[in-house]
Amino acid sequence: MPTLPRRTRVRLAASVLLVLVLVTAWSRDALAAFTAQSSTGSTTVSAGTVQLSINPTSAVMSYTGMLPGNSVTNSIVVTNSGSAALRYAISSSATNTDTKALKDQLVLTVKSVDVTTPATPCDNFDGSQLYTGDLDATAGKLVGDSTQGAQTGDRALSAAASETLCFRATLPLATSVTYQGATTTATFAFTSEQTANN
Repeated sequence: MPTLPRRTRVRLAASVLLVLVLVTAWSRDALAAFTAQSSTGSTTVSAGTVQLSINPTSAVMSYTGMLPGNSVTNSIVVTNSGSAALRYAISSSATNTDTKALKDQLVLTVKSVDVTTPATPCDNFDGSQLYTGDLDATAGKLVGDSTQGAQTGDRALSAAASETLCFRATLPLATSVTYQGATTTATFAFTSEQTANN
């Protein structure tokens, strides 16, 4: 085989090297695939709130020296200050420490706000009757039921809504002298829960 001049040999080697580089590059590109990626912004989830408040938070009714035939009436505003609709129930517990059982003699009546003049709540006491009976009722249940889920008598409030209820305690005219000087104290509990999915 004839010997090629040195300059030609260098070019031939460079050509071979170039072909090898191109073959290697072509093989690598044949194995690649087009790809793309995209991301969403941050996902934020916040829980709703169920928040019930009442006004006044102190004694709803107070009467000293009550006589047979007397009554005391007061309003209470129930507010849903949360972001979710709720339902609520009212229960009561009353004392009988002097053993005279005044808690069972008094008649408690709970009504919705007056129909006649709602702007002056409870002066007509002519709203819908929600409860009437003694101060702590059967098992303490006055309005609705605090058991989870919808119960008969539960009150519903939309988010940021409020309603006025009227409470009246009456000592019946036929009350006997055995109740003279008797004292009782009742505490009303308002229990709420979400209405959605419940």
